[in-house]
Amino acid sequence: MTTPRRTEHLVLPGVLTAEEAAATVRGILAVQRPDGAIPWFRGHHLDPWDHTEAAMALDAAGEHEAAERAYEWLARHQNEDGSWYAAYADGDFEDVTDRGRETNFCAYIAVGVWHHYLATGDDVFLDRMWPAVFAAVEFVLRLQQPGGQIGWKREDDGRAVEDALLTGSSSVHHALRCALAIAEQREEPQPDWELAVGALRHAIRLHPERFLDKDHYSMDWYYPVLGGALTGAEAKSRIEEGWDRFVVPGLGVRCVVPNPWVTGGESAELALALWAVGESDRALEILQSIQHLRDPKSGLYWTGYVFEDRAVWPEELTTWTAGSLLLAVAALGGDEATCAVFGGERLPAGLDPDCCAPTR
Repeated sequence: MTTPRRTEHLVLPGVLTAEEAAATVRGILAVQRPDGAIPWFRGHHLDPWDHTEAAMALDAAGEHEAAERAYEWLARHQNEDGSWYAAYADGDFEDVTDRGRETNFCAYIAVGVWHHYLATGDDVFLDRMWPAVFAAVEFVLRLQQPGGQIGWKREDDGRAVEDALLTGSSSVHHALRCALAIAEQREEPQPDWELAVGALRHAIRLHPERFLDKDHYSMDWYYPVLGGALTGAEAKSRIEEGWDRFVVPGLGVRCVVPNPWVTGGESAELALALWAVGESDRALEILQSIQHLRDPKSGLYWTGYVFEDRAVWPEELTTWTAGSLLLAVAALGGDEATCAVFGGERLPAGLDPDCCAPTR
């Protein structure tokens, strides 16, 4: 295995040394299949969202060719309606294990493609991926509800699941803004998308009743911030409201309250959200707190830890956990593409609807 190309900005005190960062990148590369697919780990499934997150981490480390192969895998295996299935066994596109088509999974290609473009400046790549991004966004917006929220998924039989998840819709909000950035770069305005992202942000900010009640999941706490729907004082207020419920000092972030289980992916994503609202010191503390999940042999990270039992669970080293950590470190380290994508200030905002004065 060759040495990863760019890891100097992935060095962070108490989190990663240069050697550890390189080992983590090599760990993801070792899981990637020759056709570009990045499953959770070899023998487990691939889902399009986590596949994209791992590809973004490779771009943050300068592994642009490997990341491009990951996006080309998506473009080759996109369904006719613009979607992807929720799970492919070991990344084998012919072995679908979950034929649901989840909206946030499908939208996330826009985040990855925009991140890759910012990292490489490759206009040819952007042109080549535009049809896949466009089709994916159109698939997702066909499930947008009158209140702005995004229906969760479409079943294999074609039935639309209209119930909306706050985490998923917040991720879609981020993806739509990246899709608009791609459209602007290509000088192909998408006014319907601008209206859609504004309506979605309005729902996330002001209408919690339009989403399924999952507030015992930490992702529902921080994702409106990470996805850019809440900013400034609103974002900081939300972080403070949930801090004591979800953060376990010295161990990381609970996945679900009240379970005594911290998870690496949620912890790293919270660190990204903290960085985005200017809380870099707390972001660093969170990343430092989950180094007990690192496997020194592979450079990857265990999914989670049951602290009452002092046990790693489940016993799996996932590419997306490592990917989320690398992206958080890259943001704290000032990686330009990662900062632009997750900072949000340079992403198009869309058009807010003229209704419902803010009440927070």
